[in-house]
This record gives sequence, C-alpha cells and structure tokens, in this order.
Amino acid sequence: MNKMSIEAQTTSGNFAKVPPMGWNSWNTFYDQYDEKLLMEIADVMADGGYRDAGYRYLIIDDCWALRERDENGKLVPDPAKFPGGIENLIRYIHEKGLKFGLYACCGVRTCAGYPGSFEHEVTDAKTFASWGVDYLKYDNCHRPASQGSEMLYRRMSFALRSTGRDILLAACQWGTEGVGQWLSSSGAHTYRSTIDIQDSWESIRQITEKRLEVLHEGGPGHFNDMDMLVAGMYGKGVNPETSSGETAGCTSEEYQTHFALWAMLNSPLILGCDIRHPDETTKKLLTNPDLIAINQDPEARNCYKLVCDCSPSAFTLVRPMSDGSLAAGIFNMGEAPVQSGFSFWDLGLSSSQGQHLRIYDCLRHTNLGLFREAFSAPVPAHGCQVYRCFPA
Repeated sequence: MNKMSIEAQTTSGNFAKVPPMGWNSWNTFYDQYDEKLLMEIADVMADGGYRDAGYRYLIIDDCWALRERDENGKLVPDPAKFPGGIENLIRYIHEKGLKFGLYACCGVRTCAGYPGSFEHEVTDAKTFASWGVDYLKYDNCHRPASQGSEMLYRRMSFALRSTGRDILLAACQWGTEGVGQWLSSSGAHTYRSTIDIQDSWESIRQITEKRLEVLHEGGPGHFNDMDMLVAGMYGKGVNPETSSGETAGCTSEEYQTHFALWAMLNSPLILGCDIRHPDETTKKLLTNPDLIAINQDPEARNCYKLVCDCSPSAFTLVRPMSDGSLAAGIFNMGEAPVQSGFSFWDLGLSSSQGQHLRIYDCLRHTNLGLFREAFSAPVPAHGCQVYRCFPA
C-alpha cells in the first residue's frame, strides 16, 4: 500500500490523487537555511527511511530569493544561500529520488518581504519549470486591496499548467473567502483552510476544530491542508512565528494525536521538524506505516464524525477505506482521560445480521480480535487511539 501511494504521487497526470508528503524548511529553520543544510535534509530523507515511507517533496519556504528581480524581471535565488546555484541543488535532490518544492506568493511581496508573483505569474511559472520545480507553495500575503485571491490562484494555476511540467500547486490561502468552495475549480491541488500552525497543543486543537466544521470539503486532487506538521519539534527552531513563547512545544502524546488527526483528515503530511536529529519516538511516529496508509488510501474519502456521550471533548472519526475496511480514530481533546468508542450501528453494521468487526491497532501494530456491537478503549488527555476495522 505504501509503494502504491508513492507511485501515485510521482506519475505524470496522477501526482495529486493522494495528499502530498514531504518536508518544509519554514517551521524549524525560518530563513536560516542554505544548500548545505538542504542537501543534508535530502540525504536523510533518501537514506533515513523517510522517502520509502512516502515523503517525497523537499520544499524550500520563503526567503530563498534576492530582494529584487533582475533586469529581465526574473526572480534571483540568493547566491549566499545557493553558492552552487539553485539548479544544482534541485539536481541533487532529484538524484536522491525526491521531488523539489519552492515557495512563492500571489501578492506584490511575499510574507517576509521578498518579490511576489503578482503580475509575474507567467514569467515565474516558466522559471520554476525550467529549474525543475515539482511543487509550488503559493502564499496569500500583500495582495492589492482590489484583488480577490480566487482570480490570482486561478492565474498561477493556468501559468503552471501551461509550462507542460507537472507542478503541484499548494495554495496557502488560510481558509478565507470561502476557499473550500472554489479552490478545486481554480486548479490548485491542496489548499490551506486555517491560519498558520504553531508548535503548541492549543494551535493543534484550534486547527482541528476548524477542520471538523468542513469535513465534507476536499478530496482527490484538491486536499484540505491543515498546515505543516510540528510533530517532533518540542519547541526547538529559530522561527519566531512557530516555536517561540512559553507555550512552545508539545508532549509526545500530543504529537501523536496531531499526526493521527492529519492522517485521518486527509491533510498533506509535510514535516517541519529537523529530521537530521530525531528521537526514536518521533521517527517511529512520522514513519508509522499504518497511519500513513490511512492518509494515502487511493480513494481519499473524507471522514464522518461520531460524538461521544462520555465527554464533549471526545469524538470518533470514521473513514471508509478502499479495501472495504474502516479507519476509526478515537480522539480526546480534553484535560482528563476518558473511555470512549463507537457503536457498530453508527458505522452502518447490523449485528443481528451477523456483521462484526476484526479490529487492528494502528499505533501498536497488533490485532485485537473480533468484536460485536460496539468497541471502546481508554484514551488519555490530549490523546488518541487509531484502528482499522475489517468486516468479519
């Protein structure tokens, strides 16, 4: 199943049928990166098990260009960051069996004040294609007041498609202007539905609540993006927008819940921690094959939500899978442990007609056996349990 998901991301014409997986420089490194660091990240992705787990896109975020365009109106990669040239870096990344992602913005300037792509969409798209870019994170800062973002994302999508190169368009639109209603028709492959994530439990909780309001939105070719993962950061990093303050950092339990929610809810899985130096718990979580398989299921169906009578902070997300099973995640966003679960009638099963479930634990990778009528489990505060349920 993992091999199938990797192929789905890299085959021409089929590269956005499942949520993209990769790594992005922003959360941990902000503007403090160069080609040496990025080559080290590429080495770890290729040789450390991340590429084989499905993470294929290495994405450079904001601050990669000079402050002004050249005399021909083209963006210029910062030679201090890329002394060997950005095309040399991209070639290195491709040789590692990875895809390369870059950042741009639909406004006059990027969020950090570098040249934006407004009125330069065609030039920039051709430039990106000539370099070998495979993924474009397209932000929403500094738009002219008279310009709505729908038209600007439509323009960049058309410019990218006109290059003849498969370039995944990740619209970083923040969930404004009813984005879920029009992003698919604009041609973007993923779209941000919330404000930027922070390395804190409160941020994870708020983004989850926002996503639960629009469970029906997103699907194959236009995934609802809950922003990059902060799992494994533990409050570290130089980005003042992501990892600073007294509340920075989460527990391992909270990161597990964070990763499981993003996997269940079809969000792109874009890592943001320093994968060069992960602890064993973090690496096992980020490469958990059972959680990744849920996220990368080829049917890419949305979840439905079941409420829990035991606590207003607990709920179950259920997702039909392409093999006929159900993925079920029991989540507890509250401050106290709960015993929570689901009735099989709520899943559409009739025990009176002999419909039962064999349940597999995706966090511990163990078979739990055959269950009839209902299932429940203890869920710690800020914790989760995730299962695959097979008809028996």
